[in-house]
Amino acid sequence: MLHAIVMAGGSGTRFWPSSRAALPKQLLPLAGSGTLLQDTVGRLEGLIPPERTLVVTNVRLTETVHQQLPNLPREAVVGEPCKRDTAPCIGLAALLVLQHDAEATMAVMPSDHVIEPAAGFRAALTQAAGLVETSPGRLVTFGIRPTSPSPSYGYIQQGEPLPTGDGEAPAHRVAQFREKPPVEVAREYVAAGNFLWNAGIFVWRASTIIEALAKHQPECLFRLETIAAAWATPDRDRVFAEEFAAIKGVSIDYAVLEHAEDVAVIEAPFGWDDLGGWSAVARQRGGDANGNTVVGRHLGLASSGLIVHTSEEHLVVTLGLEDMLVVHTEDATLVAHRSHEEQVRKVVTELESRGWHDYL
Repeated sequence: MLHAIVMAGGSGTRFWPSSRAALPKQLLPLAGSGTLLQDTVGRLEGLIPPERTLVVTNVRLTETVHQQLPNLPREAVVGEPCKRDTAPCIGLAALLVLQHDAEATMAVMPSDHVIEPAAGFRAALTQAAGLVETSPGRLVTFGIRPTSPSPSYGYIQQGEPLPTGDGEAPAHRVAQFREKPPVEVAREYVAAGNFLWNAGIFVWRASTIIEALAKHQPECLFRLETIAAAWATPDRDRVFAEEFAAIKGVSIDYAVLEHAEDVAVIEAPFGWDDLGGWSAVARQRGGDANGNTVVGRHLGLASSGLIVHTSEEHLVVTLGLEDMLVVHTEDATLVAHRSHEEQVRKVVTELESRGWHDYL
């Protein structure tokens, strides 16, 4: 059966001060009809039921996740004791799924993407599961047709085409993965026409990913298997904390995908935005006649190109401002030029280094 693994442990530092360690961006209503996490799980409706959905998050966020996803069984939310990147997260999820379904196929996805339409996403997952069915050792990923030579994404080079059915999206063997490139190299990729952005969404057999980890990350897998063996025992929390902390963090791309022989990429038949910063909110919500994107109560005089994020209870007034970012919360306010948006994460690092708890 097809199982969903939703990775929801990110910190979302580029959305400070709205996104904090205690309530990161995936738990905020930045775009769509609910929070990003709620929308992620909601778009699976009709394809993967709640009992076959597993959300992996940080241990301090588990109660908030339960509140946001009341239809999920409590055991469907796993709280990591510390952050160790995507390979340990996915490996543990695979082991837990295999305890109940030895033939499980996993659809692995981040919790902070904006994807529309949901029907197109479900169709793509179904197509990917079919590619795995015809070649059980295959790993399937999704690529996004680039709209610009962005240096912010990894790239996937398409190889030979794979057979597809009527109405299905183009699928290819993966020729190679490329790390985030300098912008001049990204321009070459876009001009070549056979490179896609790596969306970080995957479909594969749970047993296949465990076999790959055994080959390429044996120490990591050994500790994950120790955790899984204690999952239904009174020692679960202690073993989880000790063993998971001892794992060296590594991404699933570096740990497995870049070494695998049978990898396919489907060109995503849906709109996609990874919501990497405040400008992505402006893309999703649009702007007024002056190019201002506003959430909350705002009075703008001679102001244009702004992103303002506040509440209905707190009025933000701008006068004579252009291309600025203004984010107000109960205990912090950020004012920055939009050209400095990528540096917002440095604010969090600086607050932490000073021992100021406003980053939490």
